[in-house]
Amino acid sequence: MKQETQQLPAKRSSTTISVRQLTKNYYLGRTVVPALRGINLEVARDEFVALMGPSGSGKSTLMNILGCLDKPTSGSYLLDGEPVSQMSTNQLADVRNHKIGFVFQGFNLLPWMTAQENVELPLLYSDIPAQDRRRQALAALSLLGLGSRAEHRPMELSGGQQQRVAIARALVTRPTLLLADEPTGNVDSQTGIQIMTILQKLNTRGLTIILVTHDPNIASYCQRQVKFLDGRIVDAHTIVPLQAKELLVQRSSSQANGTEEESVETRERRDGTLSEQQERRAITAVQYSTFAAHIARYHHRCGCRDHDDFDQRGECCQH
Repeated sequence: MKQETQQLPAKRSSTTISVRQLTKNYYLGRTVVPALRGINLEVARDEFVALMGPSGSGKSTLMNILGCLDKPTSGSYLLDGEPVSQMSTNQLADVRNHKIGFVFQGFNLLPWMTAQENVELPLLYSDIPAQDRRRQALAALSLLGLGSRAEHRPMELSGGQQQRVAIARALVTRPTLLLADEPTGNVDSQTGIQIMTILQKLNTRGLTIILVTHDPNIASYCQRQVKFLDGRIVDAHTIVPLQAKELLVQRSSSQANGTEEESVETRERRDGTLSEQQERRAITAVQYSTFAAHIARYHHRCGCRDHDDFDQRGECCQH
């Protein structure tokens, strides 16, 4: 009697990212500019890794490749065991929209949209009914403590609140990997610690996070630090990360005792400092056009690259 065999589901890889001998060259005429030179890197599932190094060291180039925004010149890149470098354009779009969340230094929120509408943006390119999109966006905002701010526009939010909206937007598709490029770069130090508290909490819930930073203080909240120089990894070591939540409690105690100045965000909430609001308006006005292009690059399949191809709902006008 022939024995029946049962096909078991594929075992989920314990490694989220595996990079082998990765190189990336840029070409200026006949001149070859190497940005990455034989990078080898593995990131385990649920790990929190900081990529560090001076400008031009290659960390942002690697981040673009890990985010499926660019392809390497040579070498291999496996994401959850799948060979990303062999994927088609449509397959890469699916990976970006379902497996990867992006957080930027400049927030990149569309100023004419509410917080809830900004968070919904990545879902516009999925076959999800409008009611479900709204529900998922509100759930993501509530997770970040912004459920009551869902109808506020970016100019009505502080810098820290805008970055939390941006994180909610990155989480709304329920990714397995979060890529954060200088997420604390546009906020004050107190708000930066609050952002790191959120990221550490998300990491403990099973989210793999890769963070680019120039700040060694921010890197100290990560489990591993990978340092770049001239397109190579020159150091990689595991540390016992500082706990941002504990530091927040300590600072709160100091402020209660009158030994530390209140944060910029606290002042904004209290009296709406005009100069800070004006600066945010200026920054946001410049950012909205660049983010519309980001939408096409990250989530859209139709090939649009110009932000003028999108209407005020972030939808493609030509397709």
